[in-house]
Amino acid sequence: MNMLVPLAALLGLEVKAITGRIRQTLIAYAVMVVFGLIGLCFLLLATYLALADWLGTMPAALTCAATALVLAMVTFILIKVSTTRRQREQAEKRHAAETSAFVTTAATTALPALWKSPALRTIAMPAAAALAAFLLTRRGGNHPDH
Repeated sequence: MNMLVPLAALLGLEVKAITGRIRQTLIAYAVMVVFGLIGLCFLLLATYLALADWLGTMPAALTCAATALVLAMVTFILIKVSTTRRQREQAEKRHAAETSAFVTTAATTALPALWKSPALRTIAMPAAAALAAFLLTRRGGNHPDH
């Protein structure tokens, strides 16, 4: 919320009104969470009572406990899979960025050595210009990427 204050002052908005609305929204969400948890507790209690009436008290308690443990394990597995996938994607992005930086550094390092060779300079410059012109004209036409 402290980061919003300079932005709001910059935009000329009234800071007290914004912080008041944020506080009111947070309180409303907190009240909704509390009542949602109370409703969930009563729903679980009603489920237990129905199972106790149908199966008996001990099997109903064991069924509720086993169901809760299975749901906890499924949630844990889903979180682990999601975390692993996100870490793999971040590693792939980091690897691609490092590879690009390495190629750029190598090309920048090799360029002065290539400029010292007069034969390569007279052959490579027109070839590079022709290749660049070809690539630019090819992209400017009816290309499916555009």
